[in-house]
Amino acid sequence: MMVSARLVSAFTLAVQVHGDHVRKGTGVPYLTHLMAVSSLVAEYGGDEDLMIAALLHDTLEDRPDRITLPQIIARFGWRVGHVVHGCTDSHQLPKLPWEQRKTVFLERLHRESADVKLVAAADKLHNASSLLRDARMLGDSHWARFNASKERQCWYLRSCVEALRDGWSNEIVVTLKQTVENLERLCGITVGSTG
Repeated sequence: MMVSARLVSAFTLAVQVHGDHVRKGTGVPYLTHLMAVSSLVAEYGGDEDLMIAALLHDTLEDRPDRITLPQIIARFGWRVGHVVHGCTDSHQLPKLPWEQRKTVFLERLHRESADVKLVAAADKLHNASSLLRDARMLGDSHWARFNASKERQCWYLRSCVEALRDGWSNEIVVTLKQTVENLERLCGITVGSTG
């Protein structure tokens, strides 16, 4: 697939929306996460619309003051807007507390379309892989930068695997499940003990 003007436009928008944003507790540009998620989407069968949605998947959740759903739809079409909306775990300000937000998202994720599930799975896989890498390099100290404990983070990721498997199948879910299991093992978490 050639890199189209639409994909370049989506990347440019991601830079405008998230260019001053870094990964939680690090100096790593947030754009690295968006690029990784978009790459994973392509690697696991996603098309250009889904790669674009992956680049924009956190815009409504993290930067609602910079872009709106109607603007995304006007620029990239209904399908991209649908996926970005579906990947957003909070549609209100102020945001609900972490656990409440994640529970509502999980309930919705079970029923989401294959398009939303692919982008959500890529997002969770990159997050889980980053957590696993940081846990190996930094031990337990890196968990302090998050809004939930390592036990709750693992509960959430494991619950995402179950929600993603509901009515949908893609090899990315297998990879996500293995990554979450490796994270739980490294953290000494017994499956089922956190939720």
